[in-house]
Amino acid sequence: MTPTSRLDPTLPTKRATGLTRLWKALGYSINGLRSSYRCEEAFRQEVLLGAFLIPLAFLMPVSSLGKLLLVSSVLLVWITELLNSAVEAVVDRVSMEYHELAKHAKDAGSAAVFVSLLLCLIVWVWILSDRFF
Repeated sequence: MTPTSRLDPTLPTKRATGLTRLWKALGYSINGLRSSYRCEEAFRQEVLLGAFLIPLAFLMPVSSLGKLLLVSSVLLVWITELLNSAVEAVVDRVSMEYHELAKHAKDAGSAAVFVSLLLCLIVWVWILSDRFF
């Protein structure tokens, strides 16, 4: 299917539906995770950090809500990094030449990752300090 056929309702489309659509969507998601892990060093670092922090969250003597917040804060970093990588890929695909809007898009994506990392740190420090201090 060409991108224009999705935008133009007069063109014939052959779209998957039901379980086939869900199965294909799962495949696209797995491909995106693999590609990001392979190509994005920051994502690899955050996954490795999460591989340590997520099991640690389940071992911590905190409430179920605390565990949920600890794990969710790590997953939010992953989500934000994936979206930032997507923005960067699209900007680079459009043009490798310098443009102020491209810089703004990349900087905003980077800022979003920074804010999610800061939130993750705040959640972990808050919950652990509440428990241990």
